[in-house]
Amino acid sequence: MNNPSNNTTIKSWAEEDRPREKLILKGKSSLSNAELIAILIGSGSRNESAVELSKKILAQTDNNLQELSKYTIGDLTKFQGIGEAKAISIIAAMELGRRYRSTEAIARKKVSTSNDAFDAAYSYLSDLTYEEFYIILLTRNNEIMGVQKISEGGQAGTAVDPKKIFITALNRHANSIILCHNHPSGNLQPSQQDIAITNKMVEVGHALELSVLDHIIVGQGKYFSFADQGMIKSKT
Repeated sequence: MNNPSNNTTIKSWAEEDRPREKLILKGKSSLSNAELIAILIGSGSRNESAVELSKKILAQTDNNLQELSKYTIGDLTKFQGIGEAKAISIIAAMELGRRYRSTEAIARKKVSTSNDAFDAAYSYLSDLTYEEFYIILLTRNNEIMGVQKISEGGQAGTAVDPKKIFITALNRHANSIILCHNHPSGNLQPSQQDIAITNKMVEVGHALELSVLDHIIVGQGKYFSFADQGMIKSKT
């Protein structure tokens, strides 16, 4: 068997070492992230194969696909061998993956834990470089009716209008909601503003008989749950 590291042209490799052929022979799960990206871009540069170029791109993200999903066309075309068309292919594939996770979470419907809420919100908030605020709309049985964006802002925060949140929830006939927003920095600790807006939402929700069950903060693949930390005030 040829050693792929000694050949820069994929066609010169043994058939089982080529990404496309490997997928056919061994299945998609046998491919590394670099090999999957190599299939997307099709070819490398004059001096390196598509797999080698893909490894170089991944190395810039510390092999973190979540970081790769944040790359723009401009970021990707800085790599020699990546033109606009290849950059678009990578970005489109990452977006499909994001949408699939969102569809999968909503298809499961019911929210029973904070992790269920995180799964529903993750694809909307995971790769943003600025803050956005969403609500998850739930039925009486905690089934997901939808995920609705309320506002977006900058890296430091986003303004949230409680009226818009509750008008949206009431118009959709939701029985309860879960608040969700992201911290692009990855620091999951809630700010004083986060705490204040949560308390205000819970209070207004009580008056409207529309429960605020949790507030999820998403950052770099992890989350903080107000409910898990006992920070959602129950009705007295």
